[in-house]
Amino acid sequence: MSTPDVSEGRRPPRFPSLRRFLPSRTGIANSEKTAAALLLLFTVAAIVWANSPWADTYQEFWGATVDLRVGDVSLELTFRELVNDALMAFFFFTVGLEVKHEFVVGELTDRSRALVPVVAAVAGLLVPAGIFLLINPTGENAHAWGVVISTDTAFLVGALALVGPKFPARLRVFLLTLAVVDDIGALAAIAIFYTDNLQLTPMIVAVCLLALIALVRYLPVGSGPAYTILAVALWFALYAAHIHPTLAGVAVALLIPAYPPRRSAVERSLELAQAFRQSPNPSYAQAATKGLRDSLSINDRLQAAYAPYITFLVLPIFALANAGVRLDEATLSAALTSPLSWGIVAGLVLGKFIGITGATLGLRALGLGTLAPGLNLSRVAGGAALSGIGFTIALFIVEIAIPDPELQDEARVGVLTASVIALILGWAIFRITDRLNPPMAIGGTLARPVDPARDHIRGNQDAPLTLVEYGDFECPFCSRATGTIDEVREHFGSELRYVWRHLPLDRVHPHAIESARASEAAALQGKFFEFAPVMFANQDHLEFDDLVRYAAGVGLDVDRFIDDMRSARVVNRVQDDVLDAEFMDLHSTPTFFIGEARHHGPYDAPVLIRALTDFRERNDDGEAGTGTGTGTIV
Repeated sequence: MSTPDVSEGRRPPRFPSLRRFLPSRTGIANSEKTAAALLLLFTVAAIVWANSPWADTYQEFWGATVDLRVGDVSLELTFRELVNDALMAFFFFTVGLEVKHEFVVGELTDRSRALVPVVAAVAGLLVPAGIFLLINPTGENAHAWGVVISTDTAFLVGALALVGPKFPARLRVFLLTLAVVDDIGALAAIAIFYTDNLQLTPMIVAVCLLALIALVRYLPVGSGPAYTILAVALWFALYAAHIHPTLAGVAVALLIPAYPPRRSAVERSLELAQAFRQSPNPSYAQAATKGLRDSLSINDRLQAAYAPYITFLVLPIFALANAGVRLDEATLSAALTSPLSWGIVAGLVLGKFIGITGATLGLRALGLGTLAPGLNLSRVAGGAALSGIGFTIALFIVEIAIPDPELQDEARVGVLTASVIALILGWAIFRITDRLNPPMAIGGTLARPVDPARDHIRGNQDAPLTLVEYGDFECPFCSRATGTIDEVREHFGSELRYVWRHLPLDRVHPHAIESARASEAAALQGKFFEFAPVMFANQDHLEFDDLVRYAAGVGLDVDRFIDDMRSARVVNRVQDDVLDAEFMDLHSTPTFFIGEARHHGPYDAPVLIRALTDFRERNDDGEAGTGTGTGTIV
């Protein structure tokens, strides 16, 4: 296993103390569980409060008014409206930031990668609405179809962490991509179908404010205060125009620029940090802090700044303000026979499951989309079931789509019931399918067959023997293994194909991920196997400038190389291998596979040659695989 062992001639990782402050994958999963648990806790608290001996105080408190006055202009809001119209604008702001980020630099930049979850998300919007309208085709209930279209992202990822299958990484990426599109659809529905009595003059003001917000990015200084002032003004303009003011959060977020870290800004921040290290003083500290901040887009900075407050403060308060349905005999009896309640349950539980699973199955049958390695239809079905947890936006639309308080209670019972059923159904699907089709023995079998169209291959792509290595360019053991690989290839000649895949151990090798991306950028210019040995030979010098120098040395177009390193295509390509390794529970480098079976034990040349020879003797009639494509083959 690769470790930062000084005795092996390997320097320890830079800034080891910094690692303590960086979130691990486990930390992320735990925070999602905590967020979901907190949301559930406040939901239960609201229900208990609304059904306690002090139930009257629940409505009295949230119905109390706040009067805001500026000169002759006044604004009167109840506490519930203050939460739903004002605080929730921050929630929709973070949703908008996420949507913008995903389309500009995230998962949705690769249209082929996004096709299946995007189409599944659209089906997951339309089918639930259709089922709801079948049950409530006319009358005032029909206007509440928007309640069933949205999945609660916070509850979804929390539920996946709690009841999901083993190795859920691929499913989580799929569901998050789906949730982004789901959010877009829900926000569009609010803007188009749940806005009444449009006022022209405030609307014109709002359009002018949007134009000004779009120009803020060109200000040399003061963009933060400018965004804040204009966003508040936009909120008031939309409120006066009778457009739901929470949409101000989305509009502002979509106009805020998002981009990968810029090379010049990153280099400038490094220079400032080095200056501060040499001469610590307040001026250098302030300049270094500003340089580090400015190296990231304002979208990234705002997401990081607001997300904890939204997750751990705004959403729980929203749940407390809106989930307090009175579960007395009259309400439950009415909900039990109410087409509104049953329409919501059927729309969320059946509609999401049928829409998402059916769309995924249809795309695969038509050959229009593929699922990521390790992600099969049964897992998508479990995720589709969990997508029936419609809470935050569902309760939000209940408030604005249904004027009758009694019908609102029936709708809330439907939302809460659907969310419980969806959680149980998702859990059951995961448990049953994992029992009927147990996950592979951890790391025992190659998760994804070799694909000449994408894998980096040395040798005859149709060779009967295959040796796959998961490696790390900063790992000293991987560097030493290159000589072993050369001996093995020389021994078998055209009978062997060697395949490289990425497993950057970034917790001990700080340059591993960037080095992997650099190799992929070189691969886009057809020089993966020319570039990789240079990095192995210079493992103590893998800073960004070093990588650029090596790129020039092997004859790459340096400008294109730099752009490709930051591209979504390259980032996602490395991440694909990382997720495969995580799925197989691989933790050390190098890790070898003979054919599709994991090799255990020593990996010196004689051992690998013997293992490959044994494999050949057992599989005289087998083939390592065929295919054509554009993978790196040398």
